[in-house]
Amino acid sequence: MKLGSLKSSALDGELVVVSKDNKKAVKATRIAPNLREALENWGDCEGKLKELYEQLNQGLAAESFDVDQTEFHSPMPRTFQWADGSAFIHHVKLVRMARNAPLPETLETVPLMYQGGSDSFLAPTEDIPQRDFEHGTDFEGEVGVVTGDVPMGVSPEEALKHIRLFVVINDVSLRGLIPAELKQGFGFLQSKPSSAFAPFAVTEDELFDAYKEGRIHLPLSVEYNGEFFGKANAKEMHFHFGELIAHAAKTRRLTAGTIIGSGTVSNEDMSVGSSCLAEKRMLEKIHEGEFKTPFMKVGDTIKIEMLGPKGDNIFGTIEQRVVQA
Repeated sequence: MKLGSLKSSALDGELVVVSKDNKKAVKATRIAPNLREALENWGDCEGKLKELYEQLNQGLAAESFDVDQTEFHSPMPRTFQWADGSAFIHHVKLVRMARNAPLPETLETVPLMYQGGSDSFLAPTEDIPQRDFEHGTDFEGEVGVVTGDVPMGVSPEEALKHIRLFVVINDVSLRGLIPAELKQGFGFLQSKPSSAFAPFAVTEDELFDAYKEGRIHLPLSVEYNGEFFGKANAKEMHFHFGELIAHAAKTRRLTAGTIIGSGTVSNEDMSVGSSCLAEKRMLEKIHEGEFKTPFMKVGDTIKIEMLGPKGDNIFGTIEQRVVQA
């Protein structure tokens, strides 16, 4: 099924169920007021939401309405935990090279992960505020999962059983601030502003046979300023989602509604393009001797979506513009 959140005066938005073709929706607030609370009470809510989803797809849901994606917030406008991995090793190698940083010795054995701000996400069509051009505003196309309650010390295989929903992400990054923050030895903060998510969070069955081995085997479509930028396939995650969840839960339990990101989707095949500007810039440096593509400036646009085998837009579309803060 597909779930989303309408913008409202409530900080968590209003829970809705969305039809398989993204054309119709119906409020599900009688089941749970918002997605966060639905996830916290998944045992009671899942079956009722599925029943409403079936009614909607059959044209039987009362008070259904046409979907306007500009009225949707990110599926979870906020949550208690947002942890982003870096599961695509090709991306790690390129961005480390870009800032002359060494690769970690455990690159292939221990996932990289940072804990991001989760108190206020951007809506999928909301502007990206830029305070200073020198901050190096960048987009990062990612996939992610939303979990139920996860026990501390869970194994990677068991962790996969705690996935409730799948999402698509624009993890906004300020590349100009990252080196100085990491040099201090404490990690990201100012360089990682609010992320945005595609409007619909989906259950595993919406991915058909594209979800296997803990990975989504589909390309992520990225357009920058209206032109093709990338279509890297998310199947090339070195660490699968179970391994990322287990890493986050090694010394703590994770509460329902935790979002775990894959990190920037990246493939070694250069013909598929990139999912962030930092990668493209580094490839220019390697092959042409200099950085040519600037980071985002006011007026630039980014569009991110993931299409199924039949061209269906599974998660809806992230479509944002950079504006002066």
